[in-house]
Amino acid sequence: MILVKVFSDKMALDLEKAEKLVRFARKTIEHYLSKGERIKVPEDIEREFSDKAGVFVTLTTFDTSSLRGCIGFPEPTMPLALAVRDAAISAAVSDPRFPPLSKDELGNVTVEVSVLSKPVLIRAKRRSDIPSQIEIGRDGLIVRKGIFSGLLLPQVAVEYNMSAEEFVSETCRKAGLPFDSWLDEGTEVYKFQAEVFGEETPKGRVIRKL
Repeated sequence: MILVKVFSDKMALDLEKAEKLVRFARKTIEHYLSKGERIKVPEDIEREFSDKAGVFVTLTTFDTSSLRGCIGFPEPTMPLALAVRDAAISAAVSDPRFPPLSKDELGNVTVEVSVLSKPVLIRAKRRSDIPSQIEIGRDGLIVRKGIFSGLLLPQVAVEYNMSAEEFVSETCRKAGLPFDSWLDEGTEVYKFQAEVFGEETPKGRVIRKL
């Protein structure tokens, strides 16, 4: 399967490639927590994942199923290998919602990687039609207005059983805006797709999640 230079809506990661990314994300975190430095990307990973893509790394505490960190890059601004490395480290130690992950704690954390397509602005004749252009289980959302910006991955709407309108409203809230800000002409709503792969258990089997 050949990857294009910038991931598009027609993304294509087979499970073998995805597993390499997830394992690399975990190895990156392990190295950083042990040595306090960013790992040098192995040549095979650098070569295989040289295309630019947006990516998020999500960490979940296994025994409680609670979020432990989630940070990434919405836009395809850097090669996927570098984006995964930097997002993994940031999710582990720089998510402002959580204290930095400890080396001991990592053994009870699962790693998930979401590879994103390029965000596309939703255009609608009427603002109230925006939810009709959002497909739950397929689309993630970005809301931008002035200095405010918020993103929710596609799996969030599925996990919380949201309608399309609830999803766009919650993305507004994530951006620090009122729930109904998506109805304002000055608010931009983007959608993107994601391929999501993660560990079933810490260091366990990697499966496709979305």
